[in-house]
Amino acid sequence: MASDESSAGRRRSYDALLADIEADLRSGKIKLGDRLPGERALAETYGISRASVREAILILGAMGVIRSSVGSGPASGAIVISDPSAGLSSALRLHVASNRLPVADIVQTRILLETWTAQTAAARLDSEEELQHAAHFLHAMDDTELDREAFYELDARFHVALSSLAGNAVVATMMESLSGAIVGYVKDAVDAMDSWPEVVSVLRSQHHGIFAAFQAHDGELAARLLREHIEWFHRQASQARAAKAAPPG
Repeated sequence: MASDESSAGRRRSYDALLADIEADLRSGKIKLGDRLPGERALAETYGISRASVREAILILGAMGVIRSSVGSGPASGAIVISDPSAGLSSALRLHVASNRLPVADIVQTRILLETWTAQTAAARLDSEEELQHAAHFLHAMDDTELDREAFYELDARFHVALSSLAGNAVVATMMESLSGAIVGYVKDAVDAMDSWPEVVSVLRSQHHGIFAAFQAHDGELAARLLREHIEWFHRQASQARAAKAAPPG
């Protein structure tokens, strides 16, 4: 019982530290790039144990709020950063692995977000320069020497780059997180595809069609092509995984 109470006490302690750091970020007392004080100083400032401080630092790191490095120098210690997709991706990936979040639901959510961003972005694009980031990934995927993993990584970045064109930071973060959440699922599916050369050829064609719709500021077409593209690939992935899992003979 004493152990349970001790654990609960530490949890209350580091929750208080997290709340205080949140308040300091909101007020501007702590800014991006700032280094947090060391464990001893934080423990003394907040009146908690160093063990509670370490737990809070680990949580903040997992949430993408800080980056911790050992040693000395300007890059050491706990540095305040902002990588919201990191924490979301990790959490979602674990819940997908546990089958609590079905991959099909992740796919439906991607379709919802990507079709919205396509319609929104097409209407607000002012110049060809805004498309250059996505164009870089598009043309990189045309390299016929790419292995499967490199192609998928570029594919994911291409979709995130297009989604960022809508100008909504929350949606862009969610897109990156959703992409990271199913990276293991997609990698297994891609590795299992016996018809990968044919699949990648279709994917390249679909990507170029989607990009052309963005260039033409045709949001409705871009949204439709994105939906068809995502649904098509999900079918291929599901079939490949099912075939791999089927007993021989």
